[in-house]
Amino acid sequence: MTNKNRRRTDAIHHARRATRLAAALVSGLAAHAAHAQSSVSLYGLLDASLIYTNNAQGHSNIQAGSGSVTGSHWGLLGREELGGGNQAIFQIENGFSVTNGTLRQGGREFGYQAYAGLSNRQFGTVTLGRQYDSVVDYLAPLSFTGRHPGGNNLSTHPYDNDNLNNSFRVNNAVKFASVSYGGVKFGALYGFSNEAGGFSDNRLYSAGASYDAGPLSFAAGYFRADNPGVSNTDGAVTLTDRTFIADLQQTYGAGVNYAIGSGRVGFVWTRTQLGGLATINGANSLGLRQNGEGASFDNFEVNAAYRLTPTLELVGSYTYTDGTLSTASGGHHPKWHDVSMQMDYFLSKRTDLYVQATYQHIASDGSGLTADISGQSPSTTDEQVAVALGLRHRF
Repeated sequence: MTNKNRRRTDAIHHARRATRLAAALVSGLAAHAAHAQSSVSLYGLLDASLIYTNNAQGHSNIQAGSGSVTGSHWGLLGREELGGGNQAIFQIENGFSVTNGTLRQGGREFGYQAYAGLSNRQFGTVTLGRQYDSVVDYLAPLSFTGRHPGGNNLSTHPYDNDNLNNSFRVNNAVKFASVSYGGVKFGALYGFSNEAGGFSDNRLYSAGASYDAGPLSFAAGYFRADNPGVSNTDGAVTLTDRTFIADLQQTYGAGVNYAIGSGRVGFVWTRTQLGGLATINGANSLGLRQNGEGASFDNFEVNAAYRLTPTLELVGSYTYTDGTLSTASGGHHPKWHDVSMQMDYFLSKRTDLYVQATYQHIASDGSGLTADISGQSPSTTDEQVAVALGLRHRF
C-alpha cells in the first residue's frame, strides 16, 4: 500500500470514528432531553387555625382547627412527553388534618383525587379515577365557597347542597376536559356504579362549560347522582362523603365574574333537587318524607374581592338560599341568609395569615332545622357565628 493510499485509509477511519462519536453524543443528548421532559412535582397546602363558635349545640366553643378555609392536603403531579403534543399524566392528592395528622375524606389515602390519563395539546385531556365533577370544575371557581385553591370551608351554601365546596368526589370516573378554544372550555364526566346488573345504582354524570373574555367570565354546570352511596357502596359516590342520604340528587347552575382593576365582583346561582330524602347532615329526626319531591335548594350568591395592597386582600359574600322541605308535618319553606368576610395578609407568595367571620340565620318555617355553619356543630337556635384566625402555607 502506498503512503498516499495509507493516508486516505486513515482519514476514512478517523471520519467513521468521528461519525460514531457524534451519533453517540446525539443519542445521549436525546435521551437526556426525553428524561427532562418527564417530571413529577410534589405540592401541598397546610391550613391551621383557631375557631370560635358562639353556639355549638348550645355552648360557645374555642377549638383548634384544620382546613377552616382550605383543606390541608399534599399531592403528586406527574407528566411524561409522548411526542406529537401528547402527554401521559397522573395526579394523586391526600387530604389530612393538621391538628391530629389523621386522614380526611373517609380515611382514604388519596381522598382528594387519584387519576391517570392522556392529554393532547390540540384537543384536551381524558382521565380515569377519583375526580371532581363538572360543577366543581367550571362553576365553583366563580363562587366564594368554591374559589380555588380548595374553596372556603366555613362558607358553604347550606349543607354544601350544590357541592361547590367538594363535599364529595366521584369514584370510578371517566372525564374529558377540553383545551381552550378562544376562551371557551367544556367537559363532561361519568362515574360508573361498578355493579353487575345495576348500571344506574349509584352512578353520577355531569357536564360543564366556561368562557373567559378578558375581565369577564361565565360558567355553567350540571350533575345528577342516582341512588348515591345508599345500597351500592362501591359506586360513584361514597356515603361517608355526603351531607344528604337520598335516592336522587341533581344540581345545575350558572355564574358570572367581572374583574375591575384590583378587584372583582361575581354572582352565582345554583339549584339542587333531592328525591327520596332520608337524612340531612346526619340528622334523621326531622320526620322527612321519602317521596319524589324530598327537598330543593335555590342558592343566590353575590361575592366580591379587592386587593387593598400587594399584601392585603379582602373577600366577602352574601348568599340567600330558598328551600323547600317535605316532612311528616307537611311542606316547609326554610330560608337561609349567610354572610362571610375574609381578610388575608400575605407574608410571602406561599404563606398568608387570615381572619374569617361567617354569620348564618335561618327562618326555618317550622321545619325543625337550625343554623348550621359548615364544619361546626349545629346551633340550637336560628343563628350561628363562627370566626377563624389561621395560617396557610403552600409548598
